Amino acid sequence: MARVSLPSGIEIEFEEFGVRSDPTVLLVSGFTSQLLGWDEGLCHELAASGRHVIRFDNRDVGLSSHLDGQAVDVEAVFNATFFGGDPVEVPYTLSDMAADAIGLVDALDCEVVDAVGVSMGGMIVQTMAIEHPGRLRSVVSIMSTTGGPGVGLPTEAALEQLLMEPPDNREEYIESSVGAKVWSSQRYFDPQRAREKAAANFDRMFYPEGATRQYAAIMVSGDRTEALKSVTVPMLVIHGWDDTLIHPSGGEATAAVVPGASLLMLDDMGHDLPEPLWPEIVNAIVEFGDSANAHTSVNT
Repeated sequence: MARVSLPSGIEIEFEEFGVRSDPTVLLVSGFTSQLLGWDEGLCHELAASGRHVIRFDNRDVGLSSHLDGQAVDVEAVFNATFFGGDPVEVPYTLSDMAADAIGLVDALDCEVVDAVGVSMGGMIVQTMAIEHPGRLRSVVSIMSTTGGPGVGLPTEAALEQLLMEPPDNREEYIESSVGAKVWSSQRYFDPQRAREKAAANFDRMFYPEGATRQYAAIMVSGDRTEALKSVTVPMLVIHGWDDTLIHPSGGEATAAVVPGASLLMLDDMGHDLPEPLWPEIVNAIVEFGDSANAHTSVNT
């Protein structure tokens, strides 16, 4: 583990796998997810495929900067987003989180990268493609959406589980992780593995306060549909048919609006990255990055 300080004052905790001389894959985590959300085994598989892999904590989660005490009126943000209420100031947006990611690769002297994001991380890498295209070789948006109305919507049960306040008691927190079954792969979900991951996350850093600010960042950042229509970075969209937290229509809508985007829909994948699917996911990321590089080389 290591840490960098960005010009913005944000500090980012990160970990690297593989060799820096290999093409860099930047793994961007989802809502409230620490870098542990990218399983170490998956990172090693990417590194073994000839990639320099970086996983990191977004701001307000894990060991990166916490914006302690910066309150957000979630109801006002919700009303402004969906019902035309007065604009609400929030501590940061997805654009700021995208800038954090770019700042990290700058600090590590990486050149163009393959940015891979899951869920909220998918929204962040989409924003990177919109706002920082020159720093990216390719983008892989996994189990995410455009932010557009009517696509990618969660089921009521999945949304309820997502917004449930996490217990601050370690044993209760660990047991509550089994609730993720509602949005996970129905074939591969393993409750014991969920508990083990929850224990590791709790012991590393329990910081539920950041969830409100991250949720507000998603809400105020709005619909990226129009901006995505002008994206020039090659994009691969991956989504699972079992996903009930971000409906598969979110992935389909993303691929439909990004020029030339590729779409990979996976059976037996929900809002998770089941280990039996790692080989297919890793191969897709590596092959797409290589094809994007070949395309760029021909055009230059």
